[in-house]
Amino acid sequence: MQAQNAPHRTAPFQQSCKFTVGQVVEHKLFGYLGVIFDIDPVFMLSDEWYEQQARSCPPQNQPWYHVLVHNGIQSSYVAERNLQALSKPEQINHPALGEYFQSFNGQHYAVFQKAN
Repeated sequence: MQAQNAPHRTAPFQQSCKFTVGQVVEHKLFGYLGVIFDIDPVFMLSDEWYEQQARSCPPQNQPWYHVLVHNGIQSSYVAERNLQALSKPEQINHPALGEYFQSFNGQHYAVFQKAN
């Protein structure tokens, strides 16, 4: 997945989201770690994708998160109910980190600031 100059959403809906861009999370069902790099206010992919991939049938009318998967090259698309925060976040290893984030402060990844 190429993500050069990827937009980061900063919409009012994010105030109601449980997680934030740059937060390190764990997938509750599959146990992998990752960092959130984008948020959709509701499920935004096709019905076909949902039927094939979302086997736990999570709600489509709640936030869905784009996650860079730790020690992988892929990203995942995860419903809010399938993620959990980590009490002691750790750095994520992913080749696309530098396309979205400038640093990790031990708790959270800092998003690149947009130039005016």
